[in-house]
Amino acid sequence: MHNINLFAKTVFSISVCCISTVGLAATEVHSAHANSAEIATIAAQADTQSHQSHQSHQSHQSHQSHQSHQSHQSHQSHQSHQSHQSHQSHQSASPVQESQSHDHRKEHGAQIYAVSTLDTQWQVNDHAEGVLKSELQTRIGTDENKLFVKIHSDKHESQATEYDAKLLYSRMISDFWDVQAGVRYRHEVNQQEHQTDREDKFDAVFGLHGLAPYFFETDAYFYLGEDQYAALSFETTRDLLLTQKLIAQPYLDVDVILQDDAKYAKKTGLNRAAVGMEMRYEISKNIMPYISAGYEYTKGNQQTAWQSATGSEQGGLYAIGFRVRF
Repeated sequence: MHNINLFAKTVFSISVCCISTVGLAATEVHSAHANSAEIATIAAQADTQSHQSHQSHQSHQSHQSHQSHQSHQSHQSHQSHQSHQSHQSHQSASPVQESQSHDHRKEHGAQIYAVSTLDTQWQVNDHAEGVLKSELQTRIGTDENKLFVKIHSDKHESQATEYDAKLLYSRMISDFWDVQAGVRYRHEVNQQEHQTDREDKFDAVFGLHGLAPYFFETDAYFYLGEDQYAALSFETTRDLLLTQKLIAQPYLDVDVILQDDAKYAKKTGLNRAAVGMEMRYEISKNIMPYISAGYEYTKGNQQTAWQSATGSEQGGLYAIGFRVRF
């Protein structure tokens, strides 16, 4: 009996030890699980904190980059604005400076150019007396300083040719006017009853050339020569465009003799005046045929030891001609 009780106690003790061992193992397992969970939680919190720190760092970097970019853009915009303001200031100041220091007449006046015009016409009067008139005009130089060469010839029927030539220096004094000075050579033919007398003369020339108000192209000259010769001449024309190619041109020519003591002197005063209308067709700016009709008055010659006095004449003038510019 005693052995049975001892065996039972032994079995009970073993059972208690086993149960204690199992409980202790379960407690350790549970503790290990808890520790593992806690470690996982701490790791998760650490990872979250690391992710938040990384995001914060990225956000901070992005913010700094954005601020830097905005600062760079603002700096570039400021520089561009300053450059634009400087450019505008330069542009606004440039016309003022140019207007103060730049002379357009000097710029365009530096170019040398040359142009010549050849004009030939056959002219008859009311008495069917004809004359072949030719005129060559050449100008060469700049806008401010030019040389003019003008050659004019008249060939009356059954008579020798008369001609004159002018060499003029022209200086611009305003936008529309030149003052001119030079010399004129005259070859005159005087037909007498039994002989033909020729004379060669030189005159000093002073005058104005330019565009009068209402676009009248004007030449006005004063002549001084030998034998107490003094005279004035005035010539003006104006173009009236009927079409782009058909142009009407009224003209006025006046010669005034102030004094003349030559052998074959002309009467003083208004010695000659011609007024009329020319109608031309411009095939091009260089080729221009034309016709004209006008009225002419001449006062005649003085009475001298070498010629008899002649009376005044007046009548119509009719011409057909051809003008070439080159």
